[in-house]
Amino acid sequence: MSNLRQNEDDRHVQIRTYGVTFRAGHPAHMSVPTRAPTWHKLIYATRGATTVETDGGAWVVPPHRAVWIRAGVDFRVRMSGVVAMRLLYIRPGVRGARLPAEACSVVNVTPLLRELIVRAVTIGALDARIAEQKRMIGVIFDELRVLNAMPLQLPLPRDPRAARFAAMAGENLTLDEMLRACGASRRTLERIFREETAMSLGQWLRRQGLLHALRRLAAGEGVNAVALELGYNGASAFIAMFRRELGQTPGQYFRS
Repeated sequence: MSNLRQNEDDRHVQIRTYGVTFRAGHPAHMSVPTRAPTWHKLIYATRGATTVETDGGAWVVPPHRAVWIRAGVDFRVRMSGVVAMRLLYIRPGVRGARLPAEACSVVNVTPLLRELIVRAVTIGALDARIAEQKRMIGVIFDELRVLNAMPLQLPLPRDPRAARFAAMAGENLTLDEMLRACGASRRTLERIFREETAMSLGQWLRRQGLLHALRRLAAGEGVNAVALELGYNGASAFIAMFRRELGQTPGQYFRS
């Protein structure tokens, strides 16, 4: 399904939409329409998980969460499993609209906003001259104003050695092998990661593992299999880490 509207020059159209479902077997990296670089974007997955990547970091978007991207931010989207994606393109500068200030963030989507997104995508573009659509635009802006950000960002270092280390994370390599490959000591990388990501090397690796786990869980893999893949002795240790990071067990998180 795809119904992106091209009314960018129509100042009365305040929200445009795009909806598509990617089936199993699609390429991991897909492009979504970015023909409105001057518009804000809310990328929402009703099913499956997406990873939104920018030059500054990566954000995992599990089911029924969304990623907010301000106008002007270049991004790429990576899919995990079957993904049903719904996008809102929001015109900047709409009078009275108070939108999230962050350049990029993963946010919880309220049940009301979820239904509004689905409804807006079926309409295609929301025009403020149409009374019903004007009311709908106002409620969407109200819901966007109270979005709660979640700690699902993986900031990326800029230093070439640290960037090489980050690119190898998740591969079947030991820490010592990764350190030798990037040509830096652990002490050096600790300093770089703290300076450039505001996280210790251990914190960064745990966050990277968590985001990888979210993608696998959203694709339908079991908790025990994901835990073993990440090097945990069993599901209980993995669930404890998951709860520390996100405040819920994996089961609670995906049910919510």
